[in-house]
Amino acid sequence: MADKENGNADFAATLDRLEMLVGQLESGELTLEASLAAFEQGVRLTRDAQKRLDEAELKVRALIERPDGSLDEVPFESPSMPPEAGNDR
Repeated sequence: MADKENGNADFAATLDRLEMLVGQLESGELTLEASLAAFEQGVRLTRDAQKRLDEAELKVRALIERPDGSLDEVPFESPSMPPEAGNDR
């Protein structure tokens, strides 16, 4: 593929490829070298999928309900980032 390390491939295609690799590994029909190559590719695909999920998570907006019943939109805070990490005040 001409995409930068499949950077433009969609998330579903990444998952499909991972499922195919898992099936090949579970079959036990691959040589040791082919198994290692498949495992390495799986690790790269897993990291790519996690990166895509992390990026999507940052785009998510949470709606907070105010005491008067109105909704206020606030940026979603990643569980790995403490709420005060972006506030130096």
